[in-house]
Amino acid sequence: MRRLLGILCLALPLTAVPATQSLAAATPSDWEVSVVDADQSFRGLDAVDRRTAWVSGGSVSGGAGKVFRTTDGGETWDDVTPPGTEGLSLRDVEARGRNTAVVLSIGPGEDSRIFRTTDGGATWTEAFRNTEADAFYNCLDFYPGGRRGLAVSDPVDGEFRIAATDDGGASWEVLDDVVMPDSTGEYNFSASGDCLTIAGRTAWFGSGGEAARVYRSTDRGLTWTATDSTLTAGEAAGVFALAFRNPQQGVVVGGDFDPEATEPDGTAYARHGRTWTAGGDLAHLGEDVAWRRGNRLIVVGESGPEAGTSVSRDRGRSWEQLSTTGFHTLDCTRDGACWAAGGGGRVGMLR
Repeated sequence: MRRLLGILCLALPLTAVPATQSLAAATPSDWEVSVVDADQSFRGLDAVDRRTAWVSGGSVSGGAGKVFRTTDGGETWDDVTPPGTEGLSLRDVEARGRNTAVVLSIGPGEDSRIFRTTDGGATWTEAFRNTEADAFYNCLDFYPGGRRGLAVSDPVDGEFRIAATDDGGASWEVLDDVVMPDSTGEYNFSASGDCLTIAGRTAWFGSGGEAARVYRSTDRGLTWTATDSTLTAGEAAGVFALAFRNPQQGVVVGGDFDPEATEPDGTAYARHGRTWTAGGDLAHLGEDVAWRRGNRLIVVGESGPEAGTSVSRDRGRSWEQLSTTGFHTLDCTRDGACWAAGGGGRVGMLR
């Protein structure tokens, strides 16, 4: 059932209403929204800067999962999809500039694959294909410098599975000597491509199911500890995304994909990168979260009965909903731009 949830969420209704305030100041401003490919539900996004961004997704009609890239601030988007992605859901993309990117497709068994390009998507290589029937890879990220990267799978034999690369994603190895707490009954959510994140030398990933926990590693993914996130756990509930400003300051967001759920969609913030305190509640699912500038955070969500964009000005202690425009995935760049993407092939930008 857990493996169907991420795919079924593609069909949930979405709301798209113009934003009413800027996230930088209390003046009217809108997400600049464009439709890149209406057949795609975008859940993978990596924004390099205000001009260059990559998005990836899955077809709602059963066609190919696609990858698009812009290098002109979203004025135009190039279809740079790898070959052989029919029926695949490309839920995570991690870019190293305008030419190099790694894309993850999710799913059981061989549906979990990693593709890599170094020429802007003109050509791709398949860098990894999962061979374990019980594995289901959900998201990936890279350490600073871009050589070492990790990908996380739902538990196999009661423990989350980790794959790693040391050559920028050109090749991957499933780690067989990982020290992992018992994870029986837990799983990841591939809601936004940010269920695993890395800052400095520390990596984290979130879980849901029987427990909503945050897993943490300080030794390149070899040893992990788990801490309660304070978020509600459940069959369709838990941690959906994490964002760290540095190895000490982090935020997790989540909720419950069940439309009948009555618990508020929650957030939590980290103290010293390892313990978690409940933050403010959200009026919509928190499918993804990103730091913008200073202590400010943005969270977006579009699945379920309510969609929206919310902001925190106090590092996740409290949240204010600024819009009923929602997206699945979000990323903000150092030059001040925030990009978002979601259902119906929509991409939004806040400059």
